Amino acid sequence: MNYASPTYVEETRIGFRFLATHTWQHHVLRVAINDLKRLIGEPLPRGGVLLDAGCGQGKSFRMLQAAFAPDRLIGLDADPHSLALSRNEAEREGIDAELIASDCAHIDLPDASVDVLFCHQTFHHLVEQERALAEFWRVLKPGGWLLFAESTKAYIDTWVIRWFFRHPMHVQKSAEGYLDMLRMQGFQFGDANVSLPYLWWSRSKDFGLLERWGLRAPPPPGQREETLVNVAARRPLHA
Repeated sequence: MNYASPTYVEETRIGFRFLATHTWQHHVLRVAINDLKRLIGEPLPRGGVLLDAGCGQGKSFRMLQAAFAPDRLIGLDADPHSLALSRNEAEREGIDAELIASDCAHIDLPDASVDVLFCHQTFHHLVEQERALAEFWRVLKPGGWLLFAESTKAYIDTWVIRWFFRHPMHVQKSAEGYLDMLRMQGFQFGDANVSLPYLWWSRSKDFGLLERWGLRAPPPPGQREETLVNVAARRPLHA
């Protein structure tokens, strides 16, 4: 990968290969999309325009198409090679996806043109996070949904992640830090729209082995460093 962006830290070769694996698709991407659907509640938004911001290799397209049946599916990514793989993935799945070569801080779409914006495990790569979030706000229609799934600093700033992946460490945030950032931009959500998963792969000290072996119970929220945050947030109708 040879692309460069002042607002985005590219993935390592190992990380890039990992994003094509069954582990990524089944244990990370699928789980996050199912959780975000639950956080929206019923009925799910259907039709309209769905933007996958940071679509990577397009592995989310099939699941997003099945969940939301958008009339128009757009994938955005800063990496041309990823977009080429996304195009191949869309063709393989028979999905008519439009692709935009851009980073999240500069989205080439009109104001209020997107009904659902999906952003999964992208923000921890972004240098100008507030600027990207302002772009999300701009392109979302009033009443539109931001489906935000992110790893926190407690996970990103661990030896295993630092060893295999690359991120701008000075902008990493806690779960509450990401929630505060969304609130400050103006997004609305309640407790029922927020999830703090404590999944085995996000716990790099022991990968949850002691709990899976029945040797201890997982620490409850409030007594642990949260490793993930999922939010279904809305741009208010009158904002």
